[in-house]
Amino acid sequence: MTLTSTNSAAKPRVSQMAENLIGSEIIRIAAEINELMKQGQKVYNLTIGDFDSNIFPIPELLREEIKLALDNNQTNYPAANGMLELRTAVAHFLQRVQGVTFDTEEILISAGARPLIYSLYMAVIDPGDAVIFPTPSWNNNHYCHLSGARPIMIETRADNNFMPTADEIRPYIQEATLLALCSPLNPTGTTFTKEGLEAICDLVVEENNRRGPKEKPLYLMYDQIYWALTYGETKHYDPISLRPELRDYTVFIDGLSKTFAATGVRVGWSFGSKYIIDKMKSILTHVGAWSPKAEQIATAKFLKNDAAVDAYLENFKDELNYRLVEFYKGFSALKAEGFKVDAISPQAAIYLTVKFDLHGMKKADGKILETTKDITSYLLNEAKLAIVPFYAFGSGDNSPWYRISVGVSKKEEIDSIIENLRSALAKLS
Repeated sequence: MTLTSTNSAAKPRVSQMAENLIGSEIIRIAAEINELMKQGQKVYNLTIGDFDSNIFPIPELLREEIKLALDNNQTNYPAANGMLELRTAVAHFLQRVQGVTFDTEEILISAGARPLIYSLYMAVIDPGDAVIFPTPSWNNNHYCHLSGARPIMIETRADNNFMPTADEIRPYIQEATLLALCSPLNPTGTTFTKEGLEAICDLVVEENNRRGPKEKPLYLMYDQIYWALTYGETKHYDPISLRPELRDYTVFIDGLSKTFAATGVRVGWSFGSKYIIDKMKSILTHVGAWSPKAEQIATAKFLKNDAAVDAYLENFKDELNYRLVEFYKGFSALKAEGFKVDAISPQAAIYLTVKFDLHGMKKADGKILETTKDITSYLLNEAKLAIVPFYAFGSGDNSPWYRISVGVSKKEEIDSIIENLRSALAKLS
C-alpha cells in the first residue's frame, strides 16, 4: 500500500532553524554565471574564495606525502583531536612563523576551518546569547542562526578599511558572549592595525575583569585563516601577543586551506584555551568532522620541512600580490579617467575591495541602475565580470562595495577585464 499526500502543495514540516536558514548570495550569482556560460559566453568569474589548482597547485611535497600515506593504507579513523604528529607540527609552524606558543593539547584539528567555527559557537553560546561581529564579514550571521545566537552586527566604514573599532564595539560589549573577529578580513583583504586591535583587546580585558569569575566571560574568536598572506608593509597582529591576559578567552581559527592553496585537502586547526578546545573536540567527535588521516600525516611532514614551507609561501605570495596590485592599478586608472569606481590598496589575503558607485546611472537602453543587484547584473552581462557585492557578507543591500577574488585569475586576463569594465562603464550616463 502506497501512501500519498492529499495536498500536493503541502511542504514537509522541518525545524524552524532549517526552514529559516538563508541561502547563499554567492550561489545565486553562480547560477547567473552558469547560465551565461551555457550560452557560450566568456565570463571572468572572480567570485570564489578558492584557487584554480592548475594555476596555484598545492605544495609538491604535500602532494607527494598524501600519495605516500594513501599507498601505506593510512585511511582509518584519526585521533579525535587530530594526530599528535600533526598537532606537534602545527605548534612548530605557529611558533616559528607567527611567534605564538601553544601546547599540543591546546590544538584541535578538523576538516577545514568551518567545523571549528561551528564547534566554537556551539561550545560557548546558549540560545539567545549575543555575538558581536562586523559587517561585511564571512558567515557569522549563518553561525548565529545555527547556534540560536542573537547577532549584533557592527556596520564598518571604508575610511577604516572596513575593520571594526573599539568605539563601535563598546556600546554592545556588556551584553555579548562572543566577539567574532577576522584579520585579514574576508571579504575585504584588509587587516587590523596594531593600535586598532590593541584598543579592542583592552576592551575585552576590561569587560572580563568587570564580569569576574561568576559570570560567563566574553570570548574572542580570532579567525586568522589568511594570516600568512600579507603583502608589502602589512603585518599580522593577534590578540594574545598584544595582550597575554586574553589567552584564556581567545580561540584562533586557522588552517592549511588558504595559506597553501589547499582548500580541498581539508586540514584546519584551532588553538586556544584547553578547556574550550576540549569542549569543541567533544562536539566535533559527535559531528564526525575529522580531517582525513592521510592528509593529516602529509601535512605534519610538510609543516616540519621549514625550507619547503618558506619556498612555497614566497612564490605563492608573489603571484597573489602581483594580481592584486595589477587589479588595483586598473581600478586606479579607471578612477583617474573619471569613472565612478574606487579600490582599497591591497594588504592581505586573496581579495581586493572595489567600489562601483553607479546607483542612479542610466544604461544604453534607458533603464536605471537602481539597486546594487542591478549593478551586479550589469557588470556580469555587459563587462562579463562576476564579483560579489558586500551585501552578501551582511552589509546594507545597496552598499556599492564589492569583493574581487584573485585565486582563479590569470595574469594575462587582467588587462582584458579592465578593458571590458572601461567599455561597460562608458556606456552609462
